[in-house]
Amino acid sequence: MAPPPPSNLPLAERLKALAQTLQFAWFAGHVTLLLSVIRYGLSYITFNYYSSSAQAAYRLAFVSAAVTYGIVVYKGHIARGRLQGSVPNIVIKLAGDENVQYLAMALVWLYSRQISLAVLPFSVYSVFHVATYTRAHLIPTIQGPAPGTAAPGSPASPSAPRPAPRQSPLADSIGRFVKQYYDTSMHLVAQLEISLLLRLAVGILTFSKGSILLLAIYLAFFRARYSQSSFVQQAVRIFTARVDSTLSHQSTPPAVRQAWESFKGFVRQGYEATDLNRLAPGAGGKKPQ
Repeated sequence: MAPPPPSNLPLAERLKALAQTLQFAWFAGHVTLLLSVIRYGLSYITFNYYSSSAQAAYRLAFVSAAVTYGIVVYKGHIARGRLQGSVPNIVIKLAGDENVQYLAMALVWLYSRQISLAVLPFSVYSVFHVATYTRAHLIPTIQGPAPGTAAPGSPASPSAPRPAPRQSPLADSIGRFVKQYYDTSMHLVAQLEISLLLRLAVGILTFSKGSILLLAIYLAFFRARYSQSSFVQQAVRIFTARVDSTLSHQSTPPAVRQAWESFKGFVRQGYEATDLNRLAPGAGGKKPQ
């Protein structure tokens, strides 16, 4: 991220300069997403999640997600002119970027039937993005320069160093929160994504409209997540071990254990057959933003 505005400017100018950046639009998108999820959560608690206001909040959450990830994709690929080469290579490169994957899923959820669980992984990411931006940009912009530096609006040499920002206890607390709970939150996201996969699989059994297509799209997304995220890999290993342990009892029919082993073999073959790195080594992208 770019640094916050110079702290020797007046507060109004600092806020104006901050609000004019694409990063602030990214931050505002994450804030809107969180507010929408909170509004939708209240409707869910009161069993009123199909009301017009709840549905609007649900859709707005994914519009906000699409905007935020779209900004990251634009800055990371289009603005920097990185989309070069043949069309197949560009497609594979974009498909390997986790931000593109989350952008695509946000659009899929936006136009799909309402599934409450789908908003939770996005909201977990947004909590940490909002916290990080607040600590690194919003707080320094509001609090101004440290005591003893140039007063707001005072003349300074263009080559002079930026005034040092004040030390903020709130910013320090946010930094400790992010550092302490980031790994835990990523484990939570991985578990939520596995739960969502199971939820979509159950949807096929209930013959929900469009369930097969939605599961196929999400399987492609989850396959990419598994190849790029150690947290998802660990969550899958834990889930697999639990099923193995459950089916290891002597009371489990041999046919059930054999079906489970066959299913694991089928999944393993499918994973190896869809390895993007065989087509374009290094296709993996940076973590979701």
